[in-house]
Amino acid sequence: MTRERPGRLMSGEMTEQPVVLRRILDEGAARIRETAARIAARGPRFVLLAARGTSDNAALYAKYLLEVRLGLPCGLTSMSTTTIYGARPDLRDVLVVTVSQSGGSPDLVASARAARAAGAVTLAVTNNADSPLAGVCEHRLDILAGPERALPATKTYTASLLTLYLFVEALRGGDGARARVLPEAALRILERGEEVKRLADRYRFAERMLLTSRGYGYPTAKEAALKLMETSYLPALSYSGADLLHGPLAMVDALSPVIAVVPEGKGGEALQPVLQRLRGRGADLFVVGGRAEVARAPAGFALPAPAVAEELQPVLEILPLQMLAHEIAVARGQDPDVPRALAKVTETR
Repeated sequence: MTRERPGRLMSGEMTEQPVVLRRILDEGAARIRETAARIAARGPRFVLLAARGTSDNAALYAKYLLEVRLGLPCGLTSMSTTTIYGARPDLRDVLVVTVSQSGGSPDLVASARAARAAGAVTLAVTNNADSPLAGVCEHRLDILAGPERALPATKTYTASLLTLYLFVEALRGGDGARARVLPEAALRILERGEEVKRLADRYRFAERMLLTSRGYGYPTAKEAALKLMETSYLPALSYSGADLLHGPLAMVDALSPVIAVVPEGKGGEALQPVLQRLRGRGADLFVVGGRAEVARAPAGFALPAPAVAEELQPVLEILPLQMLAHEIAVARGQDPDVPRALAKVTETR
């Protein structure tokens, strides 16, 4: 019997992302606007976001959107306060958004149920419209990614980002039209697989990696670190650029590969002092960002970003880093489709 190529599922699902993004824009946008209108009518004064793993990075992206675009204060919940300690906070006039690909983790379901009982407006953002999470929430949004068989989440992550962006834009009365550039831009990036494969050879024998960014790019750094760890078993630490300077910079040297996600916009501007310090430490710097920024680094991947708003760039920034994680894993003899010790639905309490 012929053995299937390692990473075949993950690779195939990565290539589906332009189609998924188009599907959300064409088939999901109207439902997202309707849901946002119903929630806006409730006038939430605060937002709490609940998620785990990859979805937690999508929730962090939503936190930036809600705070920057809407001026709504947001927090990332500690679900154990309700599921383990039995806390029952007063959540009247609070919007609780739970992001989960499967919608099946017991702690997410229990937390959302408790939030609704405590008076919150509850919204499930999930790839399974029939999941327990969708069933306990008052409102739900299907990210329309289709079945995802590889254990590392790829298309469900970018689908979550776009769904959350359209939701926040609808809350503020926008139509999300600026997102229309994403499917074609994503396709152009994914066509550059050979370029990423050559870059992966640079890090095949890396013992650890560090990832950093600021602003909207920070969730990308965290998600890329997760992908590297779960596919290649490569220790990968992620820090905001500001936090990096508060101590972790000391571990950077010429043998430490650093991936910097440099958005085109205010986040990238804020990251410049960090990049200067990294260069001063002799870091092996890999930049994902605009062409000019990439040209200044030893290695990098240039994005077609000038026509893409900064708050939408995370949907594109993660694509070459997904591919990089896949290629490093394969080069190291691992199968990124089935990382050891992991399950597609992680049941935590």
